[in-house]
Amino acid sequence: MKPENEVVTQFPSLSANEALARQIAAAFTAQLDPTLEELGDVKTAVSEAVTNAIVHAYPDRIGPVSLRLRRLPGNVLEITVKDRGCGIPDVAKAREPMFTTGGAERSGMGFTIMESFMNSFSLRSVPGKGTTVRMRKKLTGRGGE
Repeated sequence: MKPENEVVTQFPSLSANEALARQIAAAFTAQLDPTLEELGDVKTAVSEAVTNAIVHAYPDRIGPVSLRLRRLPGNVLEITVKDRGCGIPDVAKAREPMFTTGGAERSGMGFTIMESFMNSFSLRSVPGKGTTVRMRKKLTGRGGE
């Protein structure tokens, strides 16, 4: 599907860049005239995906994280967060609520939250190669299409 608009950015896996990714996503999503709830959902999903890349993909080093936002026909927002980190050895296990490899300070709810806030969610990971999260959300917007 050909996008009506698109932005791609890459940044190092520093925790400070999670807020940057949220703001980029919010600014891009604004062109779709989202409701405040829709905007909050997008920002939260992006935050979870980027935080996973920062915390889990590169546990002992800094590496690249890319964020791609695409406006698709029908007021659909597609979000892709990709890393080239360690990958996930067991994707099914990682998607289970409350499962985490991040220690006691992590809730293990990232994938569950992303999936619940978006209309579609896919996760692809190859150990040693990285992980790609792709999400889509149809925005009704403030006009209530």
